[in-house]
Amino acid sequence: MKTIKLIKHDNQFAYDIHRLSQALEVKNALGLPNQTIEDTKNFNQNMIDEEKEGKTVSRLILNEEGKLIGITTLMFIDRTKNSCHIGSWIGYEYWGEGYNLLSKIAILKIAFCELQLDIVFAGARNINIRSQKAQQKLPFIRLNVENDFPQEHKFLEKKQKQPCVLHAFHKNDFIQFMTE
Repeated sequence: MKTIKLIKHDNQFAYDIHRLSQALEVKNALGLPNQTIEDTKNFNQNMIDEEKEGKTVSRLILNEEGKLIGITTLMFIDRTKNSCHIGSWIGYEYWGEGYNLLSKIAILKIAFCELQLDIVFAGARNINIRSQKAQQKLPFIRLNVENDFPQEHKFLEKKQKQPCVLHAFHKNDFIQFMTE
């Protein structure tokens, strides 16, 4: 049975993060630059620092064997709007195994139960069809909410520097899914 565990960033996983994130399938989908192990260690430290500042909650995703398979992050946490954005990636060799749903459930429990947020926005670049299809499979997501949240959509497209779709996880939808 597939299971995951979320853990805080740790440089003992720097090599695995680097290897998985630099695979062309992941790197190109996310628009990541070429990076070194040192860049990955700096990324880890930035995630730790941003969490201390209350801006981000980022977790490494480990599978049932304790192997690193990806990262999921709550970012741009806005306490006045009770919202944030989510970003996740799973290593190419783990695609299609159900880890996306498991990792979303785990990180959304943090967003809605621990942080008490109401909405988590999930965007994807228009050219990233694979990410859009993965999001569409999630039973508790609201698709294409660009008209409902035009400012969030504008923010996302400015950040990505290209056209994007915007979806959202609402706390009530997630709680209902978890209790069914």
